[in-house]
Amino acid sequence: MESISSAVTSVREGLLSELKANSFSEEDIFAVHLALEEAFINAVRHGHKMDPAKGVKIDYLVAPDKIEVTVTDEGDGFDPGAVPDPRYGENLYKPEGRGLFLMRSYMDAVEFNERGNSVYMVKYKEKLNPTKGENQTQA
Repeated sequence: MESISSAVTSVREGLLSELKANSFSEEDIFAVHLALEEAFINAVRHGHKMDPAKGVKIDYLVAPDKIEVTVTDEGDGFDPGAVPDPRYGENLYKPEGRGLFLMRSYMDAVEFNERGNSVYMVKYKEKLNPTKGENQTQA
């Protein structure tokens, strides 16, 4: 798809409709929506340097228990480990790193390919309860 913000609209709407049809909670739908928007914006802004001629590929799979989303750009990539935590020190007032932080906060898994131009994210409908070790449905 094109590297313009309106290009993600139809994919986003289809994905969110599938989440609703699979009884994902409003909280999970919000989380996926936010993470998808951030990943797309990062691809356009950082990966493509706002070049509308470059494309962004979005793949997703909605299953009864999870959603998997992959966003890939044509850029050179980056090292996600080199992005500082935006919550501390001098980074608190810098605009960089917030999208990545939000993606990691709202999704259950966020992984980048070696090149750093593709992000794979997962959101599970059921979460593991760390105190009891049992699956429970998130409210």
